[in-house]
Amino acid sequence: MPKETVEVMVEGGKATAAPPLGPALGPMGVNIGQVVSKINEKTKAFAKMKVPVKVIIDKKTKQFDIEVGTPPTSQLLKKEAGIEKGSANPLEDKVADVLIEQIIKIAKMKESSLLGKTLKEKVKEITGTCNSMGILVEGKPAVETIKDINEGTFDEEIRTEKTELTAEEKAKLEEEKKKLAEEMEKRRAELEAKAKEVIASMAGQERGKIKAKLKEEDIPDEMIKELLPVEGVAAAGAEGAPAEGAAAEGAEAAPAAEEAPKEEGKKEKK
Repeated sequence: MPKETVEVMVEGGKATAAPPLGPALGPMGVNIGQVVSKINEKTKAFAKMKVPVKVIIDKKTKQFDIEVGTPPTSQLLKKEAGIEKGSANPLEDKVADVLIEQIIKIAKMKESSLLGKTLKEKVKEITGTCNSMGILVEGKPAVETIKDINEGTFDEEIRTEKTELTAEEKAKLEEEKKKLAEEMEKRRAELEAKAKEVIASMAGQERGKIKAKLKEEDIPDEMIKELLPVEGVAAAGAEGAPAEGAAAEGAEAAPAAEEAPKEEGKKEKK
């Protein structure tokens, strides 16, 4: 049977018959009210988020199916954790903490696009994504929480598909997020001071050697890019003093380059 598909972006749980949905459905002969109601039912978990929706209509019977897409898992985790971005250094810096209920909620949202066959397996998939974003789960690194899931620690929450948090739990997570931010800022300040000390002590040396030393001191790549000049750090040494190595050679070569035109000029005068 011939089918027609209408694709629109709607706000989760707030679709209406207004544009773009209403005008697109009008010529299809379907009950627009029923379509809107069904879309809102299926997208209510995505409140305040834009969601891609497909309305697949049988042109002969006027029956329809609704397919709801979902934002990427990382976007859903950021929304649940109340953060704008994940950690640039997830092994060391943790940016937020979430509870198993929030993980279950996302697993249910993404269930059709996850590989796991059971909700428990899907919960582990979502938890794994937390690991690469620097998000703790139940106050622990995600890899440790996955072990707890395997051991059955959260079987009851998963069985009952618990997804709601109490006001007290939400407040506690906010406090934990502030604490993590303070710890991360303190650690960054310590690393930055160490990095600057290394750079100053190796002033004039090749950039590659300085970079290797910074990595040896566990300075994050992002900080190295930020603090270490691309052309080397010769300028960090004594001002006006010629740099060692390649930079020094360049300084010596400059006068020679300047002399060449002078010689040519003398020849022309002759």
